[in-house]
Amino acid sequence: MTLCDLVHDPEKVYEAIGVGCVDSLKKLLKDHDSTVRHKATEVLYIMATHNVGRNAFLDFKVILPVANLFDDEVEIVRKNAHQAIKMLSEIPSGAIGVVEAKLIPKLVKKLESELDEIKELILDTLHFCMRVDAQTALQSGIMPVLTDLLNHDLPIIRSSAARDLMDVSVPLAGKEAACKDERIVPLLVSLLADIEDEVKTNAAGALMTISITTQGKYASIKSGAIRSLLNLVNSPTSETRLYAIKALTMLSEAPEGRKTLMELVDDIKDREHDPDSATVAKAAQIALKVITWKP
Repeated sequence: MTLCDLVHDPEKVYEAIGVGCVDSLKKLLKDHDSTVRHKATEVLYIMATHNVGRNAFLDFKVILPVANLFDDEVEIVRKNAHQAIKMLSEIPSGAIGVVEAKLIPKLVKKLESELDEIKELILDTLHFCMRVDAQTALQSGIMPVLTDLLNHDLPIIRSSAARDLMDVSVPLAGKEAACKDERIVPLLVSLLADIEDEVKTNAAGALMTISITTQGKYASIKSGAIRSLLNLVNSPTSETRLYAIKALTMLSEAPEGRKTLMELVDDIKDREHDPDSATVAKAAQIALKVITWKP
């Protein structure tokens, strides 16, 4: 408990590592007393909020001993363990470490059964890990799990599930899997009208990624994505505008999509000189060229 208070100071983290606290904490992770495990994981989580602590996780091989507590019977112990791994995964070397520890299948499995507040942490960890290795997540059956979470009551979980769906759809196999499950694209289209901006943003991003393939384009068009995406072109959030315009650009590459958008092109013209984002303006200019292109 004293160590928990001390390690909020980065200098104390450095000192704690220097005097061998990390090895002592690793041993305490196996302690039979739940309070000891609780405090040991809490110290490691706080340490992982500092760069020196994250590096220590890798140097002292702490990842697997912490991950073993994903199965602990005590909720706070599991939560601390997931918080520590999430903090570690936020840096590229940490995400690589989590992937190399072969934790992705276990994280996907836990996503089905854990408490909601821990699901949030798992979704964040997987988000960073899938930047390194989306294929393993796909092979671990993440797609149907994320699809179920798109209907979740909590906006943060709907949003994170849509974001992770975008991540896992980056490889071609992910795009194909998203189209194979007939629930996914219609669900994402329905989320474009969600009450939360972040949910709309990530749903648009997922549709943008899936619609790179021909199959994805037609699945989106069939589900009524064009008009729903057009509603987001003037969103107050620049990232939402960007994803919506890029998704519409993908859909306009299909003849049916271009035909529909030719009649609605004025909605995008307003963004050609976006005052808040040069990136959005550039995306709108590209969209207009693609939509109005004639052979």
